[in-house]
Amino acid sequence: MGPSSPYNEGKFAKLRVGGDRLVSRTILPGGLRVVTEYVPHVRSVSIGFWLRAGSRYEADGQHGISHFIEHMLFKGTRTRSARDLAEAMDSAGGQMNAFTARELTCYYARVPDQRAELAVELLADMLVNPLLDEGDIEKEKGVVVEEIRMCEDTPEDLVHEMFSERVFGRHPLARSILGTEDSVGALDRGAMLDYMARHYTAGNLVVAAAGRVEHDDVVRWVSERLAGLGSASCPVTERPVTRSLSPEIWREKDIEQVHLCIGGRGLSRCDERRFAAHILDMALGGGMSSRLFQEIREKRGLAYNVYTYTSGYADCGIAGVYAGCRPDRLNEVLAICRDQLAEVAANGLTEEETRRAIGQLSGSTVLGLEDTGSRMHRLGKSELCWGEQLSVDGMLEKIAAVTPDDVRRVAADVLGQRPALSVIGPLTERQAARLSESAA
Repeated sequence: MGPSSPYNEGKFAKLRVGGDRLVSRTILPGGLRVVTEYVPHVRSVSIGFWLRAGSRYEADGQHGISHFIEHMLFKGTRTRSARDLAEAMDSAGGQMNAFTARELTCYYARVPDQRAELAVELLADMLVNPLLDEGDIEKEKGVVVEEIRMCEDTPEDLVHEMFSERVFGRHPLARSILGTEDSVGALDRGAMLDYMARHYTAGNLVVAAAGRVEHDDVVRWVSERLAGLGSASCPVTERPVTRSLSPEIWREKDIEQVHLCIGGRGLSRCDERRFAAHILDMALGGGMSSRLFQEIREKRGLAYNVYTYTSGYADCGIAGVYAGCRPDRLNEVLAICRDQLAEVAANGLTEEETRRAIGQLSGSTVLGLEDTGSRMHRLGKSELCWGEQLSVDGMLEKIAAVTPDDVRRVAADVLGQRPALSVIGPLTERQAARLSESAA
């Protein structure tokens, strides 16, 4: 498909991204990007509509609107009821779903290859012609409130929400993606239409497809069915993150275990050091051979579940350790976490730990290409968040190039800060007082 195509007035490129993987990319008028990967040996297609719309961009008083709109788009369009959408996808033998994150929203489907056009048609209809019926909005508020309450009843989820608040303070990144019962209850159709007019635009959208589908076909389907999508968009800006901490450290809850998160600010998703940060994450708590898993679970049997994680945003990130244990083991688990974080911040990883983590991360990167859904996810997120398609070989080279010195420098930066802490569970007054004193 060349630039002379009547529906491709923008740019077109085929990108070799490692081995026999060939990614095609077209920028349509208005800035909408279409990125596809043809996978000849499968009979399925995964298609995702990726939008720069998430909880970070919500106005005060509208917390949860991104996630609520995601729910509402499945409630029907001007031409299809919610049941029509579900029956069309079921009849095609496919699956359709969506998710909302802090800086993006994705609507996606996986279908047999001969039904790829239908998947694009349904997803486009949802974005361009949402019904947003007032009655459905009120009913869905009850559903989302139950989802919020379910999170409140799931301490492993709740402690991560508390930790984000502890790290980011009053910044929008600290907010729950779901919103609060009050903020969801206050949403109305007008606010949703205004939000969609600002964020659901061609310039904020990437359509990604992977599987047995031709790039030219996807571009044609998208051009025809998303013509009604607004092209003028307000610039998406990120409010700078300040160095503030939320005061909440612990929350009393009558449950069997204590759940804790400890850590702090991480690297942004565009930081060139992110590959070293991923190696650090793997070695600290990314597998059964990791330091914290070995120290806390294998050597001492103090917890069943312990792991580390890192998430990168446009201008900052978050890095944390999670563990769940008996209340009487909290102090010991917390001491081990603090000691290990301090040790790695001061001295980095050993060469053997670095080598092992490189192998683990390289393997997971390759295994992540085993199905069309994973390939589509990589295409869409890479295009929306980085604006480029890094080849798998290129990624493996960057991972392999990480040295112990690289990790040590990142560890000193990320882990050298005073750690933030959040705990939820049946704490004694003495434990709560000690936590408050240690984190003051």
